[in-house]
Amino acid sequence: MSRRSSKHSRRYGESGGIGAPFGFNSQPRSSPYLPIALILLGAVFLFAYLYSSPGQFGGNKQAFNRVQGDFSCTVEVQEALPILKKAYGDSMHKILHIGPNTCSVVSHLLKEEETEAWGVEPYDIEEADGNCKALVRRGIVRVADIKFPLPYRPKSFSLVIVSDAVDYLSPRYLNKTIPDLARVSADGLVIFTGLPGQHRAKVAEVTKFGRAAKLRSSTWWVRFFLQTSLEENEAAIKKFQQAAKKSSYHPNCQIFHLKSFN
Repeated sequence: MSRRSSKHSRRYGESGGIGAPFGFNSQPRSSPYLPIALILLGAVFLFAYLYSSPGQFGGNKQAFNRVQGDFSCTVEVQEALPILKKAYGDSMHKILHIGPNTCSVVSHLLKEEETEAWGVEPYDIEEADGNCKALVRRGIVRVADIKFPLPYRPKSFSLVIVSDAVDYLSPRYLNKTIPDLARVSADGLVIFTGLPGQHRAKVAEVTKFGRAAKLRSSTWWVRFFLQTSLEENEAAIKKFQQAAKKSSYHPNCQIFHLKSFN
């Protein structure tokens, strides 16, 4: 007789039932599929919660991707907009966003009062939804290779925000692209870039962007800014940090605030 069987027999006898002769446990055995069913049910509830709960993930599918380890600084931009408003004030009235999935950021900004927004999508939008393609048709969002100068006059926008896109550029192109972004801004350039070790290259990503993301340290970026005569906006940095602290906002991406070119 196994130890498990005797334990079950003793427990059954102690409950007041008739002891099983020959030590046989007469209780019906639970189905071996029950634990699997419970796990699957729990997974269903978890997915439903992640996609519907506004408190934790805002019902945002992209935010769920971050939980899986696929971080997106474009999603971070949308979360940081209230903090940016406190830091830049009136400079948030005419904004250019540049980066993958720019349509989501532009759509969000256009819902704000007294805010004009445009976007530049550096990559293909064949898989974009109908809303994004409508923004392109209206001229609000354009598809353009940011390795070349943007077709805008100097200081065309009060604030320029770029996310994710610079992570896919080599230093050869960064030397031209980032100064050009500072050129078309009047009050500042905000760069959202990934943290080293936070992102894993995928085959689909390399196919779309031409290369895997190169996530650089803050030390590298500060040295790059000095080499390209770009000056960090200390006043904006201070206001942003104060607003972030009051709102308990903790960014998952590196955020740099630069001054526009005079």
